[in-house]
Amino acid sequence: MTRTTIESKTKTVTIGFDVPFCVIGERINPTGRKKLAAELEAGDFSTVERDALEQVACGAMVLDVNAGVVYNSNPNPNETEPPLMEAMIRLVQGLVDVPLCIDSSVPGALEAGLAAAEGRPLLNSVTGEEDRLELVLPLVKKYNVPVVAISNDDTGISMDPEVRFEVARKIVQRAADFGIPAQDIVVDPLVMPVGALGDAGRQVFTLVRRLRDELGVNTTCGASNISFGLPNRHGINAAFLPMAIGAGMTSAIMNPVRSVEMEAIRAANFLMNHDPNGTEWIRFARVLEAVKGGQDFATASAEVAAAGRAGRRRSRG
Repeated sequence: MTRTTIESKTKTVTIGFDVPFCVIGERINPTGRKKLAAELEAGDFSTVERDALEQVACGAMVLDVNAGVVYNSNPNPNETEPPLMEAMIRLVQGLVDVPLCIDSSVPGALEAGLAAAEGRPLLNSVTGEEDRLELVLPLVKKYNVPVVAISNDDTGISMDPEVRFEVARKIVQRAADFGIPAQDIVVDPLVMPVGALGDAGRQVFTLVRRLRDELGVNTTCGASNISFGLPNRHGINAAFLPMAIGAGMTSAIMNPVRSVEMEAIRAANFLMNHDPNGTEWIRFARVLEAVKGGQDFATASAEVAAAGRAGRRRSRG
């Protein structure tokens, strides 16, 4: 089975078909978050710190770090984003021990993040666009890291899933030309909103199966894309994620501070025997009990996790 390995200085996370679904926390991203963008331009990292700690407490196994702020004082991201990315990477990895996902459309920011990161981060991302392939794949090879491959190319995002599959195949083949193995390619097949395209769910399930069976690659997605523009989005997301996992999806970039989606993922892990003896499911049930008792979700998660670690130390002693 294909396994993609991501590492921090002290922790290893594996993305694969026979291991628990990998939750990549999406919150450290100023896109659409005016308050966070303004804080970052002012050199205030308090929200980043809070988001890092909260997401890990709620179950994120990897944290995505995006420094895509357009400064009012300097609108050139090629100048502003690399130093900001370096600062954010150093800050976050000093707070939490999970591996990081370095997320940028600016090649200089990707390299700045790679140079600052400890361990083996995930790089986000490369597309099938020719200039992007020539800029990003050498970085992937130089730093020996896995990369998210997004299934669009110079023609844009196709509504045809066959075209998106062929773009993924192209990226895998081009990566091989650089000596990058398929196990280090995590394909994002692009989830379309089901509110705009009624077949979006079935499309992505079919694509994920083909990517697993024909290309032998792991997969990821922006999980909330499926429900964009619809009411009760968490209900749709919570239904989508286990179905995607059943089809072979192995990770998602998502907000873990949502108990409905995380409950669905943990249930899917249990049902697919990726949670031996239901240990994580039982731990999560204790979190929900604490939440019903009045605690916030992040605090309850952190306290239950700490109690579990203490219990394991006692049993070893």
